[in-house]
Amino acid sequence: MPKAKSQFICQNCGKSFLKWAGKCDNCGEWNTLVEQEITAEESAAKSAIAKGQISGKKLQVAGIKTIIPSDSKARLVTNFKDLDIVLGGGILLGSVSLLAGQPGIGKSTLLMQICSEISKTRKVLYISGEESAGQVKLRAKRLGAESDQLFFASSTSGNDIAKTIETGEYDLVIVDSIQTLSLAEISSAPGTVSQVTNCGNLIIRAAKATDTAVIIVGHVTKDGTLAGPKVLEHLVDVVMNFEGDRYGGFKTVRAVKNRFGSTSEVAIFEMNDQGLKEVENPSAALLAERQNTDGSIILATLEGTRPILVEIQALVTTSNFGYPKRTASGFDLNRLNLLIAVLERRTKLRLSDKDIFINVVGGLKVQDAGADLAVCMAIASACAGRKLSEKYVVFGEVGLGGEIRSAFRPDQRIAEAKKLGFTHAIAPATVKDKFVYPVKDLRDTLIKYMNEK
Repeated sequence: MPKAKSQFICQNCGKSFLKWAGKCDNCGEWNTLVEQEITAEESAAKSAIAKGQISGKKLQVAGIKTIIPSDSKARLVTNFKDLDIVLGGGILLGSVSLLAGQPGIGKSTLLMQICSEISKTRKVLYISGEESAGQVKLRAKRLGAESDQLFFASSTSGNDIAKTIETGEYDLVIVDSIQTLSLAEISSAPGTVSQVTNCGNLIIRAAKATDTAVIIVGHVTKDGTLAGPKVLEHLVDVVMNFEGDRYGGFKTVRAVKNRFGSTSEVAIFEMNDQGLKEVENPSAALLAERQNTDGSIILATLEGTRPILVEIQALVTTSNFGYPKRTASGFDLNRLNLLIAVLERRTKLRLSDKDIFINVVGGLKVQDAGADLAVCMAIASACAGRKLSEKYVVFGEVGLGGEIRSAFRPDQRIAEAKKLGFTHAIAPATVKDKFVYPVKDLRDTLIKYMNEK
């Protein structure tokens, strides 16, 4: 028999090679080349393309004025108010969404709760390639998801799932997860670039053809990015990241891509024995156990467009080794190193022999540039053993020259602080409000307000 032809495909970028190599020449990643057989159909198609042979037909075109916009279609409401806002008003019929998150964070729990709500009025199908029917039944029973219109199937065949969606019997289909699926026509293992891309393509076509809403679960790598090819994120309509600590604290769902709404919204949840529950007032919950000690500063930040008050904690100790340690939980480490350099250069603090630890209470990840001033004041407070008045909140960006720059949407931050009983905000001088103590320079701010023992 003739030897089957094969090629080696990079699982990171999708580039194909004739020979195996330890490093991909295209993207530079190591040990990502996986062997895959070339079928007769693929060889024939490549040969036809090389010869310039075009197989297809003329497209049916329509005037742009006659097209019905997508947002005119019905949306499926999830019963999670903030999650509906993240999705742009609910799950749009015919849309394909991708939900990614760490293992054990609660993706399946969230999806089962969504299925429970939508199945009250619509037909819903939950397809699992990871769990048996008995396992899913236990979760559904615990969450009270036992509607007559909620159905379950266990399959890892991308062909079968796409064919089921193509029937148009269901308004919402959950696919858990894309990394477990495979197509019969492709010889590579589930989770490879070719399988994920082609399974995703097949499912998306079936969803668009029948106006079926589909939510696909995606795995993540150990550094938190979505596993598999980047092309999958381009194919779907909505990409949502489920973030947080799986052992406690708040969990957040934010859209990093949304063709039907904003990407600046966020939904905040907490887990209990009844499943995930939306946090109505996260600021009050985050500050409930706060003790006003040195190294503790209240930051008025934004999660999307929602204002939140969160405690920034700093711990500064003398280093026992030659190289000081810097650790950040919920804050960017590179940004922390930059702020420490600004503190050393623009103030009289000496931090070169100090270990510095920063923690954002509640498991939140702060990506707001307006958190700079609060982090700097927390480090200075912990280093000098002085504390800030418990009635103050802080926000503002810190420049390399030690200047305090304006932050995004200061009025919303101030309104949230007033609502929780704070009397003043230490904020950039550009904010014109009687509630604000305006500051322009980092050193002057530390001297003026860090005076309580």
